[in-house]
Amino acid sequence: MRNAPLIPIILLALLFSTSECPAPFVYTPREGWIYETPAQAGKWQRDTAKEQLKVAQEAYDQKDYRIAVRAAGRVIRQWPFSDYAPEAQYLTGLAHEGNRRDEKAFKAYQEIITKYPKYDKYDEVLQRQFEIANKFLSGQRFRLWGLFPLFRSMDKTTEMYRDLIKHGPYSEVAPKAQLNIGAASEKKKDFAEAVVAYETAADKYSDIDEIAAEALYRAGNSLLKEAKEAEYDQSVATRAIEVFNDFIALYPDDERISEAEQNIRDLRVEQARGSLQIARYYDKKNLSKGALTYYNNVVDIFSRLLNDTQHKYAVEARERIAQLKAEVAEQPETNE
Repeated sequence: MRNAPLIPIILLALLFSTSECPAPFVYTPREGWIYETPAQAGKWQRDTAKEQLKVAQEAYDQKDYRIAVRAAGRVIRQWPFSDYAPEAQYLTGLAHEGNRRDEKAFKAYQEIITKYPKYDKYDEVLQRQFEIANKFLSGQRFRLWGLFPLFRSMDKTTEMYRDLIKHGPYSEVAPKAQLNIGAASEKKKDFAEAVVAYETAADKYSDIDEIAAEALYRAGNSLLKEAKEAEYDQSVATRAIEVFNDFIALYPDDERISEAEQNIRDLRVEQARGSLQIARYYDKKNLSKGALTYYNNVVDIFSRLLNDTQHKYAVEARERIAQLKAEVAEQPETNE
């Protein structure tokens, strides 16, 4: 068995040989490897771009997506400057979608946008990319090595939307894509990033009332969520109130006005909660003056802005104010 070590080398040489191999695996110098049944072997190749595209279309219509991709790919590689290349590239994307390879489909459509910007289905391509990105926004998993559905990623989803906006800033889907960038950030619980995305949508597409109103309302909601996570810093709540007030002023006929008003009320409560947290902190440190300042702020919010003096926060603040004042009154006077 002296020649045994040579066997793997011989097998590798045969595997990567540039000559055509018998089915089921076939290799051609420009097409690469493909699995084919004996009935399929070589039958999808044609000598002209027009006939090759016809094969790809027929394979797609028959839901033979693998052959459709190979046949369309041959048009693109063999006749890249022909009138049939853009349609072949589009068909490649459709076939990848049919085969549930949405990432590959998105990239195939991207090739159309970068290589064939005058393609007559340009807007349709953007729409298909938008729908693919929406699948990932809804939780579809990205594939490891393009094969195994493994992980969700709002960052990768956001990049898809950004590509859309970059190549079609004034397309029908661009404003929606900008809104969905904010939605992806919300799914990551990155509310500050979401607010930036929504405010960008409101500014960039201010001439589209439906988009601008939606963006402003979503920005307020993101700030509301962020405010609820803040323990002491209530500047976010203040900013959210400003955004909702702008929404009410700019879109008084919007059906969400009552919701915006309720959100403002919730934010006022959130401001009171923040002041109460600070008051408790000062109270615990026996810093009565600071504690009284923030307890009074709690009482002021509920009496002046919310007209709800019986809220549990207001009750706690009033009771503690009375106790602190009594404690101060009981303290003996000291001579300077």
